[in-house]
Amino acid sequence: MRPRSTWPQVEQDLTEEDEQAFARINETVLSPVQVQRIVSPVHTYPRQEYVLAVHWHPEQVPMELLARRINALYPNRQDELIIPTQHNVLLEYNGYWGVEVDCYSSGFNRKVQLLLHFKNLDMDRAEVLVSMLRHTHHYRASQLYEYIDALTESSQEHRRQLAAARTNTEEDVVAFVRIYGEKLKRLLAKHASEVSDDIYKNKLVRNYLDTLRSCYADRLVNKAQVYAKAVKDVVKEEFSLSYFYRASEIIEEARALGAGVVIPHPEQFWPILLADYDVDGIEVWNPQSQQYTEFLINVVNRRNRMGWNGERPVLVFMGDDCHMSEKTRDPAEQDPEKAAREIGLQPAWHDYAIRKSLIMNGVSRRKIIETYRDRLG
Repeated sequence: MRPRSTWPQVEQDLTEEDEQAFARINETVLSPVQVQRIVSPVHTYPRQEYVLAVHWHPEQVPMELLARRINALYPNRQDELIIPTQHNVLLEYNGYWGVEVDCYSSGFNRKVQLLLHFKNLDMDRAEVLVSMLRHTHHYRASQLYEYIDALTESSQEHRRQLAAARTNTEEDVVAFVRIYGEKLKRLLAKHASEVSDDIYKNKLVRNYLDTLRSCYADRLVNKAQVYAKAVKDVVKEEFSLSYFYRASEIIEEARALGAGVVIPHPEQFWPILLADYDVDGIEVWNPQSQQYTEFLINVVNRRNRMGWNGERPVLVFMGDDCHMSEKTRDPAEQDPEKAAREIGLQPAWHDYAIRKSLIMNGVSRRKIIETYRDRLG
């Protein structure tokens, strides 16, 4: 790590400001300002006629507000297929249920994710799947505690050293994050009986550090965020996969309930494309995965022409991966790239090079909506 520098002294005991900051970032009831921000999008798309949104995250935003936002975004739409996909939690919108599931591919020994979609899901029959998702949600949430321990515990010094070396972080910044990590741990323990299960996500650290901008210079908080993210990356690299369900187990249970299955983030999980899983579609574009879109379109359609998938060809999907909680945050604290995402907005459909590949392969949003809706029906 770099030599010590001169940063402000930090109060190590919990303060009233810490309590207020924790309450603010975990508030689930939206303020009138936040509600207005949700229902009145900055940009609208009156020329978009078809809305295909099968990979997006409502988070704490109520569905009735999301419906108003969608109406404002696409006032002239002719058809739609809109299915929420919260991480490891089933949610419903207009009769369609969805979830994004963390699991692992045992053949490649790496984490993967799957999108599951249902129409009019019978929750009584889905008891086993719901239990699997609950287990996965709780285990995935445990990564937050491992992350905070990596920021604070003496036994995790090697992880802090590695993250500091990767980011060239000063010792005082490491100490600064450690103090606030310890405060966050105490706040979580103190309010465990009051807060929602949904707060146990890694981004809680980011959100908490962002509240410090009113007390410390942006330069210090920015350095803290870069270093904390590096620690998170180290933890994610070493997070045990053994407690996740296998992708094949998730698919088998979901198919028994009539689910559609889509592979998201193919660039992050290349091996899953080789596993020959029983899926309906592959996401060829995502705000986080957009480098190989044309290649993936051609791969999917070549496999379909060769008859690899029988009478149910693999469909081409694009995911907006919109996280609605980003839009509820104060604009000064938003991640601009994430805040720009919208439910059903996938600019790649209109990219000239990509559009050429889509046309040559007979792919359009209208056809995907009709075909996938029929499968789910």
